[in-house]
Amino acid sequence: MDAVLLARLQFAITVGFHFIFPPITIGMAWLICWFMTRYMQTKDPRYSVQARFWTKLFAITFAVGVATGITMEFQFGTNWAEYSKFVGDIFGAPLAAEGIFSFFLESTFMGVLLFGWKRFSTKTLWFASLMVAVGSTLSAFWIIAANSWMQTPAGYHIVDGRAELTSFFDAVFNPSTVPRYLHAIDASLITGAFFMLGISAWYLLKKRDVDFARLSLKTSLIAAFIAIAIQLPIGHMHALQVAKYQPTVLAAFEGLFETQKGAPALLFGIPDAETGEVHAAIEVPNALSMLVGGDPDTEVQGLNDFPKDEWPPLLITFFSFHLMFYFGMYFMGFTFLGLVLLWKKKIYNNKFFLKLAIISLPLPLITNELGWIAAEVGRQPWIVYQVEGMRTSQAVSKTVSAGEILASIIMFSVLYTLLFCLWIYLLRRAIRKGPEPLPAEKGVTP
Repeated sequence: MDAVLLARLQFAITVGFHFIFPPITIGMAWLICWFMTRYMQTKDPRYSVQARFWTKLFAITFAVGVATGITMEFQFGTNWAEYSKFVGDIFGAPLAAEGIFSFFLESTFMGVLLFGWKRFSTKTLWFASLMVAVGSTLSAFWIIAANSWMQTPAGYHIVDGRAELTSFFDAVFNPSTVPRYLHAIDASLITGAFFMLGISAWYLLKKRDVDFARLSLKTSLIAAFIAIAIQLPIGHMHALQVAKYQPTVLAAFEGLFETQKGAPALLFGIPDAETGEVHAAIEVPNALSMLVGGDPDTEVQGLNDFPKDEWPPLLITFFSFHLMFYFGMYFMGFTFLGLVLLWKKKIYNNKFFLKLAIISLPLPLITNELGWIAAEVGRQPWIVYQVEGMRTSQAVSKTVSAGEILASIIMFSVLYTLLFCLWIYLLRRAIRKGPEPLPAEKGVTP
């Protein structure tokens, strides 16, 4: 058994499982804040019902995300000791900031939202919802800043085989932090909106809590469409960053072997690393050059410009990136269809669209995972991109055996399966219970 491969597999399992939950909570947090804003402005109890119900689902998801996130970080000191020694001076600061400034902010005010409805004023509850949204969004910033440093390291120098911080600002705001952060946060808004949209569609199909579901479906559909539209310029900005600072990654994304002007963008193909050809290629001429340079004569570097041992695993990188793109196009078409039906006042009884909304609920989660795979596998064989001595194979712990890693993989897989089942069970129970009735339905005047 190969200890390096097993350590990478364990990290992929733990991070991949954890990454299910933060995008949902980040996106939902801002939608909850919107409902609280509308409640404070209008005093309409429908908005308070929305906020309280979705906060319960947020809390369930947040709890599982916290449990899996702690496990994920422990691996740096167990399986990746050589990496931790090299980068500890840099990596520790943003992770500490995430815990101190973001996690406690989010968790504290979430408690106010969950248990403070009869204890605090509307303005206080609104402020709590804002702080939960800000906290979850800030939490993502510190994690992405740390990960982005691995992609485009900056603000450091190497002393005695260790990376030492020379500029905290440059390290945190390295060349890929801002585009990656905006890309991830907007993807989270899409994920949270689709989560809410799918559950609302289920209520409408079951003809349960119809007024509640109409409002949440309308809100989440509009939010999803706006977030998807915003993702287009953000994605372009991210592509420019990758083209400038990670040319091997861009070449692998596009299956581009030869450096060329007028480089095409592949809509589909099967790149062959052995022959340097792309089979069954469907391409848009000049599109890649236009994308990265705004000119069809822009030269784009191909994989053959780099040593083959610096190429990332080509098929995984290529297909994860393209599948992410395909899902993004589907999301745009799906939400546009929803807006047309909403404008025509036909959406709430359209069974086809409602069923499609339920089916589509997990698709942003899959898309997030694909994006993460594309970025992390695309960085290989480096754990810190193009820093000598920091290939992934050089970063693992020397004293942890393959058997020990395999045993922990089995243990984590069992625990995560149980956690996932518990999460689904708790969500299902809360959804079946439904939102609280409006005050008027209890005999109380709103």
